[in-house]
Amino acid sequence: MRKVKNLYLGFIVTFLYAPIVVLIAQSFNASRYRGQWTGFTWEWYEKLLESEDIINAFTNTLTIGVASALLATLLALVTALGMRQMGKQGRMLLRGLANIPLLNADIVTGISLMLLFLGLGLRLGYDTILLSHIVISLPYAMLCILPQVLIMDDVWYEAARDLGATPVQAFRKVILPELMPGIMAAFLLSFAMSADDFIVTYFTKGAGIETLTTEIYAELKLGVHPEMYALSTLFFCGVLVFAMLLMFNYKVIRRYRAAERRGQKA
Repeated sequence: MRKVKNLYLGFIVTFLYAPIVVLIAQSFNASRYRGQWTGFTWEWYEKLLESEDIINAFTNTLTIGVASALLATLLALVTALGMRQMGKQGRMLLRGLANIPLLNADIVTGISLMLLFLGLGLRLGYDTILLSHIVISLPYAMLCILPQVLIMDDVWYEAARDLGATPVQAFRKVILPELMPGIMAAFLLSFAMSADDFIVTYFTKGAGIETLTTEIYAELKLGVHPEMYALSTLFFCGVLVFAMLLMFNYKVIRRYRAAERRGQKA
């Protein structure tokens, strides 16, 4: 039975990662054609770094992703703290309204935001992409932060206030550390949603500005370029390194907390 489970697990892992392995191999293939290996090369990575369009798209993706994630996380935190002070019915109503964008089709959201921006007289470009990414990231950020805010105990905050801390000091030293896991999760999820989005970005970007998703789409319309293999490989390696750093950091935190508990018992 154990062998069957291991075989099944191996099949699932192979099914998930075999396409990525093929993609990585193609990024080092000297041939421009798929399925034909003619030798090892770094040419596609060199051309990738020399492409101004891809570099600009990457810069836009990074800046918009970080800015929208920060603003969405901040808005989610403020909203969650405000909902904590509301009654049960009002809180349930707002939670329901916040969940609607999660179920809404991306194409409906994209067209709606485009019409809204045009109706307000805004020129489609960098700013409209940033605003639209905040809109699509906010519900996900709230899903990460709101549960922690609702189960938070007021005892520590009140104790800090009784010991002479100002409201700002008590919030910074008591509330924020307790909510930090949810805040970090909200930021990372919001950034991932922004960097991965195509449909909403396509309808709200206007002319003259591209993100990686729209730039890749424009390149693919002319045919699959090997530079896209190199770009995808770099993305996968970056995500892999980031995930490993998170796992290492989690292990360090667990060891630190375990040592702290042993010190308190002693």
